[in-house]
Amino acid sequence: MTTSDWNAALYLNFGTERLRPALDLLARVSSENPNLIYDLGCGPGNVTAFLKRRWPRAKIIGIDSSADMLEKAATVGEDIEWQWGDLNTWQPEAPADLLYSNSTLHWLDNHEALFPGLLNAVKPGGVMAVQIPNNFSEPSHTCIADTVRDGPWQGRLKLFQREQPVKEMVEYYQILRPHVTSLDMWETIYHQQLEGEDPVVTWTMSTMLRPLLDQLSQAEGAMFIENYRQRVRKAYPPQNDGKTILPFKRMFMVAVK
Repeated sequence: MTTSDWNAALYLNFGTERLRPALDLLARVSSENPNLIYDLGCGPGNVTAFLKRRWPRAKIIGIDSSADMLEKAATVGEDIEWQWGDLNTWQPEAPADLLYSNSTLHWLDNHEALFPGLLNAVKPGGVMAVQIPNNFSEPSHTCIADTVRDGPWQGRLKLFQREQPVKEMVEYYQILRPHVTSLDMWETIYHQQLEGEDPVVTWTMSTMLRPLLDQLSQAEGAMFIENYRQRVRKAYPPQNDGKTILPFKRMFMVAVK
């Protein structure tokens, strides 16, 4: 299987569940009249649309590295500018009043340099608001790591595996606090009530499994998914009503420069 783009339709299978943390982050941003807002890792644009509705007069630019996501974003029907960009090297056209990033920065490395670098794109008095998943020590993600290690694909996949891509909250405090005037940080565990057969597999196929499956043939990918499915079913059995409960932890940071 060759390297593929993000699948916006698959990602939106759990649109409601993925939207709630984004709106919880947005609710803690106190900016009143920002002129320029960047949504870093805007994905299919559904969250960016909420930014526009809250600040209709602001210029809002959604940045993403996925052509499929940007194509979907272009259909949201809001006055938003969409741009392709690699956040490893991205530079703003002008300093931002608000830099917003929902569930994106865990895909990037070297957070000690990344976060201060992003703050450089924010005006004095501006805000950087970030949400990143932190479920990497839970079965939804450790079962992926176990499947990688136990298969013939281990050598090929270990380079693409992001087993612990985020830091402890106190480390982000140490990274951010010297550069900002105030810093609000918190964690939330969302107990997602998922429907369908093997919904945890479907959830991870659009995120953490995607770069791994891209490296496998169709037959290998099917074998990998089946091995992962057997592991994760034991960790997240269906409830009596058929739904599957997926506890999912997320980290939030709202920094005022």
